[in-house]
Amino acid sequence: MPRKLPPFAAIRAFEAAARHMSFKAAADELCLTPSAISHQVKALEHFLGTGLFHRNGGRLELTNTGAAYLGKLSGLLDGLEASTREAAGGRVPGLRVLATPGFAARWLVPRLNRAPDWRNLRLRVSEGAPSTDFSTNDADIVIHWADDPVPGVVVEPLMASGRYPVLSPEMKSRERIERPEDLLRVPLIHDEVMDGWAAWFEAAGIEGVSLPRGPQFPHCELGATAAERGQGVQLAYDAMIRGTLASGTLVRAFETETPIITIYSVAYPEARRDDRRIRAFRDWIFAEMAADRVLPGTPPLVAE
Repeated sequence: MPRKLPPFAAIRAFEAAARHMSFKAAADELCLTPSAISHQVKALEHFLGTGLFHRNGGRLELTNTGAAYLGKLSGLLDGLEASTREAAGGRVPGLRVLATPGFAARWLVPRLNRAPDWRNLRLRVSEGAPSTDFSTNDADIVIHWADDPVPGVVVEPLMASGRYPVLSPEMKSRERIERPEDLLRVPLIHDEVMDGWAAWFEAAGIEGVSLPRGPQFPHCELGATAAERGQGVQLAYDAMIRGTLASGTLVRAFETETPIITIYSVAYPEARRDDRRIRAFRDWIFAEMAADRVLPGTPPLVAE
């Protein structure tokens, strides 16, 4: 049976307009006029027999059908682009992985040579939270924060961890850090997002105190680097800091830690769930997490 497919020009016009929420921006991207984009979108709506946008004056809003269709299309177009690059180049392109600076530096890079086809892996780090919009992030797979669902994207919880204070051995000796209360007189390194010091002190049985001031950083990698330099005490995620503790540049101050939560997930387009390069990397990273016993739902590793 022949495939019943809409015109590709209409698909491109709709996907660009939905991504930008603007016919004008889509027209600029595709080197067309806004009226041409509008015409192509209407042709696609006619083909499908349903509306894809609510048009409120000059504003666009996706219908439920339009949002679901966009989620599917973005992944399909990403896959088509990757296949086209492969066919045009005559070889399999490198897998593009996008991750946070902390995850890349403290977890991924130290074990990268164990990853499948690691010499062809193209690693990028994000400036903020990694985008899971695969139509714009130039990535095949993303390691991102938390596990919120994303339409058209497979999101699998990857790493779970609690937090505890870490500091340089020199600072611990110099400041005579022996009890949790001793942390109240030294600089604490704070996170811009999800700063957990109040929760840690509560878990340690210390409530209603003013937290010491200290440097504030946008992500945990900068905080860990500052702690290694003796600039303060970091509240680190156990799953992320184990390798650094093993090296001796940081030490764990106390056994008390915050409740375990999912901190990272792996994400990739739903339409590419059977892509062999994505599948190989996904299986490898989950096997590494299982070996570290930091997968969500896995009993935590107990120090001997």
